[in-house]
Amino acid sequence: MNTLDYQIVSTRPIVTMLPRARVQNGALLANRALAVTLAAKSRTSPPGGEISVVHVPTGEVLFRKVSGWGELDG
Repeated sequence: MNTLDYQIVSTRPIVTMLPRARVQNGALLANRALAVTLAAKSRTSPPGGEISVVHVPTGEVLFRKVSGWGELDG
């Protein structure tokens, strides 16, 4: 049984550049690799926000990045 143990959180609204991917702040996923990949390929609007993946049962931050300025231009 898969549990939704990985949460994508952000300090600002999330914008993803992947087609058909809908990543929202607070999204819960069962797959660690998928959660980290989606977070890594996402940005914030406006830029400068932080995106993290948290292991919900332990509260451990597995991935963290700051969306750089100018990255939304292409």
